[in-house]
Amino acid sequence: MSTATEAPVLQSTGPVSLTARAAEEIRNIMSAKNIPDGYHLRVGAKGGGCSGMSYILGFDRKREHDMEFTVDGITVYMDKRHGLYLMGTMVDYQDGLNARGFTFENPNATATCGCGSSFSA
Repeated sequence: MSTATEAPVLQSTGPVSLTARAAEEIRNIMSAKNIPDGYHLRVGAKGGGCSGMSYILGFDRKREHDMEFTVDGITVYMDKRHGLYLMGTMVDYQDGLNARGFTFENPNATATCGCGSSFSA
């Protein structure tokens, strides 16, 4: 079901997609924070959080087990071993009265916490 407040999802060459709002905010951060050359967006998962796993979203250099893909001109790194947990995940950015920040819509999550920053699969 689609609502008027949903941002369009951009074409992705990898397992994770971004909405237009998320891509715009990532570009804003890259510009405002002067992210160094060679650093690109990292999406991942790690143990912890109230539901068992937490999302990783930041800027990093490419590592040994990373896959690299592009979403709307944004280079994204993700550890291949995280694919099991993140395949099909959509990253959005909310800037409203109820929430502000990046959100994750993960079809692999069997449970999520109330804040949406952790999940179990």
